[in-house]
Order: sequence, then structure tokens, then C-alpha cells
Amino acid sequence: MIAGKLAPLFCTPALHWIGLLCLCSAYLQGGLTKAFDFRAALDEMNQFGLKPAAPLAIVVIVMEIGASGLVLSGFFRWVGALMLGGFTLCATFVANRFWNAPLPKRYLTENAFFEHLGLVGGFILVAWYDLRG
Repeated sequence: MIAGKLAPLFCTPALHWIGLLCLCSAYLQGGLTKAFDFRAALDEMNQFGLKPAAPLAIVVIVMEIGASGLVLSGFFRWVGALMLGGFTLCATFVANRFWNAPLPKRYLTENAFFEHLGLVGGFILVAWYDLRG
């Protein structure tokens, strides 16, 4: 009963797009920050032992901004969602290895790990929704 009354308020194209924007916001911010401060992007790659740093940083910048653009535009949204989900899953295992972190940092890292898994799930749902028509 309540769901039927709330549907017209929540099932609008504008709210759908705002939800997608929120989901992509960290990737847009991350990609733009790396693009405008490439030295910091290189430092981030080196911090996690990713080599060669410059080409990987460029790929990450293009992927974060480009895949977010696909999700937000609706053009091959499912591709962009799976790209961001796959990237997030890989990055989570590189950057949030809580099982190796000392206490008390372990708790924050573990929380970040599972928050990122939540983002992966969100992108899987975006792709699923888009592909089912």
C-alpha cells in the first residue's frame, strides 16, 4: 500500500539520474582530481606499487570519467556500470587489504573494504536493470 503511494514520488527520471550521479560521484571526483593533479595520481599509483605509474594513471583517469559518462548518459550504461564495478572490486583488493592492516587502522580499512563492495553491488544492479530492458 505505502509503496504504491511512494512510487510516483521516487520513480521519476530526475531522481533516477540523481541516484546514478551519487553512485558515480567518487569516480568523477577521483578522475578529475587525478587529471588536474597528475603528480598526485602518480604518487597514488606508486603508493600501491602499481607500475608503470603514468600509463596506469592515464587509464584510470579515462576509465573513471568515461565510464561515469556512460552511466550518466544512458549510452551503454551497463558497460560503464560493469567497468566501474570491476575497477572498484580490483582497487578494493589493492587498497583495502584490512587483513594485513595493524590495529586500529584495521577497522577503518575493513569498513572501507565492505563499503566498496556495496558500490560494486550497486553497479551490478545498474547493469542488471539496464540489460533487462
